[in-house]
Amino acid sequence: MSDAVAVVLWIGVIFYAVLGGADFGAGFWDLVAGGEARGRRPRALIDSALAPVWEANHVWLIFIMVVLWTGFPSAFSSLTSTLFIPLTIAMFGIVLRGAGFAFLRVSTRLGERRTFGAIFAVSSLATPFFLGTVAGGIASGRVPLGNARGSVDAWVNPTSMLGGVLAVATCAYLAAVFLVAEAQHREAVDLVQYFRARAIGAGAAAGLVALVGIAVLKDDAGHLFDGLTSDGLPLVIISAVCGVGALVALVRSAATPARVLAAGAVAAVVGGWGAAQYPNLLGTHLKIGVAASPDSTLTAILVVAAVAVALCLPALILLYMLAQRGRLDVAEH
Repeated sequence: MSDAVAVVLWIGVIFYAVLGGADFGAGFWDLVAGGEARGRRPRALIDSALAPVWEANHVWLIFIMVVLWTGFPSAFSSLTSTLFIPLTIAMFGIVLRGAGFAFLRVSTRLGERRTFGAIFAVSSLATPFFLGTVAGGIASGRVPLGNARGSVDAWVNPTSMLGGVLAVATCAYLAAVFLVAEAQHREAVDLVQYFRARAIGAGAAAGLVALVGIAVLKDDAGHLFDGLTSDGLPLVIISAVCGVGALVALVRSAATPARVLAAGAVAAVVGGWGAAQYPNLLGTHLKIGVAASPDSTLTAILVVAAVAVALCLPALILLYMLAQRGRLDVAEH
C-alpha cells in the first residue's frame, strides 16, 4: 500500500517537472529575450502560450504537497523544517511570478510592464533553482528525520547546487522545445528558428551539466550515484536516448516528436532518481513503509487519486489540446 502511494507521489513529481518545468523555462526565455523592441515577438509568443495553462501547470505542486503531507507526514515535517529557507524562497517565487504574469497582461504603461515583466522573469529563474537545491538536499541524504531548523548545509552543498543549475537548464530546454512547436503551429517561421537555436543550445548545456554532475554525485552523494548506475540506470539511458532524439528531431524541424522526446527525457531522469533512492524517502534513510500513514489513510489517498484522475485528467487534456490548437487565444475573443 505504501509503495503504491509513493508511486502516485512520484508521478506527481514527474508531471510537475515536465509541465511546471516548461512553464518556468518560458519565464527564463522572457528574461533573456532582450530589450522592448527586440524581445517583443518572442515575449508575445511566450505570453500566448502560457496564458491558458500556467495555473494548471502548478496544480501538480499542490498535489505533491498534499500526498506527501497525508501519506508520509514524518517525511513532510522533516523536509519542510530542514529545507525551510529554499522552500520559502521558492514559494514566494511562485506567488510573485504569478502576480507578475497576471499584472503584466493588464498593464498599459511601459514602466509598469517592465516592472511586472522583471518580477515574472526573475522569479521564473529563482524558483526552479531553489526547488533544484531542495531536490539535491533530499537526494544526497542531507535531510535528517525530525526538525533541523532550517539547516543551511542541507541545501548549500555541491549536489544541491548541481540540482539548482540542472533544474534551470532543464526548464529552459523544455520551454524552448515546446515554444518551437508553438511557433510552428502559428506559422511564425522566424520564431521557429529563434527557439530552435535556443532549444539546441539549452539541451547541450543541460547535457553538459549532467555529465559534470556525474563526478559531483560520485564525490558528494555516493548513494545516489550507486543507485543511478544500478537500479536507475535503465531510466538514465532512456533519458539520454530521448534527449539526443529530441535534438535530432529539432534539427530536422520535427517539432512534435521533439516535444514528446524532450518530455520523455525529463520524465525518465526524474523516474531514475526515484528508482535510485528506493526504498528510502529522504535519499539515504527513512524507508517508505516506516514513514507511511496508517493503511486507512493510504487507502483514502489512492481512492481520491483515482477519482481525481477520472474527473480532472480529461479536463486537463482538453485544456492542453485547446491551447495547442489556438482555441484559447485571447486575440480570438
